[in-house]
Amino acid sequence: MREYGLIVVGSGAGMNVVDAAIERGLRVAIVEEGPLGGTCLNRGCIPSKVLVHAADAIREAQDAEAIGVHLRLESVDFRRIKERMWDIVLTGRRELEEGVKHAKEVDHYALIGSFVSEYSMWVGDETIRAPRIIIASGARAQIPPISGLEAVKYHTYRTVFNIEEQPESIVILGGGYIGCEFAHFFSAIGTKVVLVGRNPVLLPHEEPETSLLVKKSLSRHVEVHTGTATKKVEGREGKIAVTVDDPTAGGERVVEAQHLLVATGVRSNSDWLMPEKTGVKTDDKGWIQTNQFLETSKANIYALGDALGRNMYRHTANYEASVVRNNLFGERKVAIDLHAVPHAVFTNPQVGQVGMTEEEAKVGRKVMVGVAKYLDTAMGFAYGDEEAFVKVVVEYPSRKILGATVVGPQASILVQQVVNLMNSEAQTYAPLARAQIIHPTLSEALAAAFGRMRPVNFEPEHHHHEPSH
Repeated sequence: MREYGLIVVGSGAGMNVVDAAIERGLRVAIVEEGPLGGTCLNRGCIPSKVLVHAADAIREAQDAEAIGVHLRLESVDFRRIKERMWDIVLTGRRELEEGVKHAKEVDHYALIGSFVSEYSMWVGDETIRAPRIIIASGARAQIPPISGLEAVKYHTYRTVFNIEEQPESIVILGGGYIGCEFAHFFSAIGTKVVLVGRNPVLLPHEEPETSLLVKKSLSRHVEVHTGTATKKVEGREGKIAVTVDDPTAGGERVVEAQHLLVATGVRSNSDWLMPEKTGVKTDDKGWIQTNQFLETSKANIYALGDALGRNMYRHTANYEASVVRNNLFGERKVAIDLHAVPHAVFTNPQVGQVGMTEEEAKVGRKVMVGVAKYLDTAMGFAYGDEEAFVKVVVEYPSRKILGATVVGPQASILVQQVVNLMNSEAQTYAPLARAQIIHPTLSEALAAAFGRMRPVNFEPEHHHHEPSH
């Protein structure tokens, strides 16, 4: 039995707490079966953005026709794109490995750990224990029970980055953000892509207008089937044949491709970890349950990141890690604040979103909604994008911003302005109304959306309109 001051399960955002523990003289055990750095660095946000940026460059060149510029795509250097991707991943991973190797207070167990009793874990052939534990064990791909799937070689987000040669064709199962980002990348570089989603819409957690526009836009380059059941999968002469049932496209049909990517969501790692053996409660799907201080049901055991089964974004996990670090080692506890969680989907078009959707906001509140198109501004017109839009959702009469969505070029950057407003003292749009906005920029579309707010679920009591700025 080896004793530690702190055990950290997972080497993604959980690593953010390690330095604070070392500074306090604690020995730390890191339990991580995969490469150091977690999903974001190795199999998620970072490598996928290197790919997506190449796709964006291609689509921008093609869309330039609308503004009178005709460009021809000479070739796509798939190997070079992949080289750049591995450069950033492996550099980041090496730096982490070096840091861990040279920290004499840290032991790294490159194994799957599982709890065996209170504050104790079984790793490989030994038991380790600590009075403080952080569970940042992430999640893994959810594999749907499709007939024949186990008999073929398919990819998940963990392995899709290992494809060596540019694929001729790929079928993607799943219409969430992973499916939509890879559909954008592969279709832009010239791979034939079929995207099959069980949900009737793509990106089902976004505003309905977002889902509609992403489907319309991706469908120009990708064969998209939504509301479609995948019946079976089989290998056929070096290809993978997928039988789908699409009621809108004449029922059952078979789509064949060289590769298959399964992107149908994620599941908890609790079946490996067995948190219940140390007294940590999970929900019925195995996600770890915490209170507002990110404490689990067991004293001095905290959980953060994807292991919680919500807001699975690295920036949220980093924020949660800062809360855990404070609550473990700080003088007084802080509660987690999730009123303005932002995210982006790097597909075509790009999507940025923060806070609530209109439907969520309308529950128990009076709500104003404002919508503006990029095209209504000079810079939006310059871009020539006729469909890009901004939508803002505000509480009445407090003017508190409840949520916002941006769909179009630079969406992630534009929505960040709203995230910042939502974290200001009053959380209203007043600073934007007072600010000089550089003209002409896409930021003017944001201001226009706030200027066009209308009540959506109530009648305003007085007759004069809200001042529009």
